[in-house]
Amino acid sequence: MTETTKTIDVMPEAVRRFILHWGDMGQNWGVNRSIAQIHALLYISETPLPADVISESLGVARSNVSNSLKELMAFKIVRRVPVAGDRRDHFTAETDVWELARRIAAVRKAREIDPALETLAHCLSDAEDDAGVSDEQRRRLREMHAFTSDMDRWYSQMQALPVRTLTRLVRLGDRIVALLGLAKS
Repeated sequence: MTETTKTIDVMPEAVRRFILHWGDMGQNWGVNRSIAQIHALLYISETPLPADVISESLGVARSNVSNSLKELMAFKIVRRVPVAGDRRDHFTAETDVWELARRIAAVRKAREIDPALETLAHCLSDAEDDAGVSDEQRRRLREMHAFTSDMDRWYSQMQALPVRTLTRLVRLGDRIVALLGLAKS
């Protein structure tokens, strides 16, 4: 068995644990376990892998691998790459963790936040003219819309920052909380 065709059972323990845990985390985030495990395998792999090797390595049906790869490519975190001398399609994952996070956030925003904002705006508009909607319900709709709008604006600001600045902001988090006196005693 070559290095690229190891099954998950015979991979180094750290690699196997990473792939399995990434699959579990994916489920917690609403991503199919197989999709997350395929992503983890491609992320950790030092060379591009063809679908049949992915299938064999993870013990996942070839059709599941094909559908999962389409989903990962839609997130723009996996791409198809040519390999000289091999007619099969090979796949590789984005390995820059900040770029990976940005791409995932962009797709999640488009799929979840943008429709939520649109729906909340319509709900607010409809609620203004509906005598059956209480003042408290209107207040709650406004509050949810304002929160979602604030998060959308924050997302846009974070996407515009260079990675170096983002890294510094994340690392400054504890100090900022302490400086503002927001730390819990």
